[in-house]
Amino acid sequence: MKVFITAGEASGDRLGAALMAGLRELVPDVEFIGIGGERMLEEGLESLFPMDEISIMGIGAILKEYRALKARIRETAEAVVEAQPDVLVTVDLPEFSLRIAKEVKARSDVRVVHYVAPTVWAWRPGRAAKMAAHVDQVLALFPFEPPYMEAAGMRCDFVGHPVVTDPQATEAEAEAFRTRHGLGKAPVCLVLPGSRRSEISRLGPVHAEVVRRLHAARPELRFVVPAARPVAGLVETLVADWPGAPVLVDPRGLPAPEARAEKRAAFAAANVALATSGTVSLELAAAGTPMVVAYDMPWLSRQIIGRLLRTDTVVLVNLVAESRTVPEFVGKACRPGPIAEAVQHVLEAPEAQDAAMRLTMERLGLGGPPPGARAAQAVLDGIAGAGRDT
Repeated sequence: MKVFITAGEASGDRLGAALMAGLRELVPDVEFIGIGGERMLEEGLESLFPMDEISIMGIGAILKEYRALKARIRETAEAVVEAQPDVLVTVDLPEFSLRIAKEVKARSDVRVVHYVAPTVWAWRPGRAAKMAAHVDQVLALFPFEPPYMEAAGMRCDFVGHPVVTDPQATEAEAEAFRTRHGLGKAPVCLVLPGSRRSEISRLGPVHAEVVRRLHAARPELRFVVPAARPVAGLVETLVADWPGAPVLVDPRGLPAPEARAEKRAAFAAANVALATSGTVSLELAAAGTPMVVAYDMPWLSRQIIGRLLRTDTVVLVNLVAESRTVPEFVGKACRPGPIAEAVQHVLEAPEAQDAAMRLTMERLGLGGPPPGARAAQAVLDGIAGAGRDT
């Protein structure tokens, strides 16, 4: 069996790797080609080019990099058509993935599965109908998503989220992390700047000012900054002049398993986290680390998306748990003063988020079959079902 699979950012790399592992369990001789990061490479992927070349977010950034992005889309689509895989699986990153799917379908009958349903419940519901023209099946991370996709004419399987199977650091590992970095018994605030260069550059000044305010209000508070490998140098520069002797969790120079273990220990050692919006909120919930979410986007994206947004929260923990316990500061609200105040409030009353974090993990499949295995079975079922239809 030959699978062409693409991902373009850290969260997609994790999803893709879990799916690949699940497929290998079911089809031991499966072959993977495509685009991915370190986790997918560990699972045996032969990547056409480095994943971070297509990790572009925001309308302005896409326009700026449009020519290079278009060339990579064309290159990838040609590689799919030439390979004639049993299935093309595109993981998230719709700006890239769905354009590939469209080109592939225009030139072949390769089955296309898109992993991560578009957020049509949040904005632009018409996207489901548009993608149905060139996507056969969708793998959904959240239990409320299949009806939206099925209404547009696509098969959709809720497979859960791989975050529920991620290992968590023990109390001893968290204590060892504190000792290793000289944190002692001090309260610790994680600052999670994101995994894309564009968002780190945009949110960096906000994070810096939040840290300065928190340090002034609580000098005993220590800051720990986990960095994604592709942007670790940028993050290192960002935190160089922060007060409070921030600890950079730098994966460079470490084998991938050790780097992930260090990040898990940092999450477990923290008392609160300041996070960008996205999958990281689920990682924090899995670790039981209360959080504040702050996110902004380029002006043009903010104007367009702000007018189309159909929900009052973008935090996944709030959405899955159907609560609003995680404070969020998005768009115009992404200002240092209110964010710093919210972080202090969460430090003082962290238990307010406990129930929502536990419910989120339960609804995402904690305790059931691994989501990667469920996703793999759904892909195989979809292929078999398509064969019966022809």
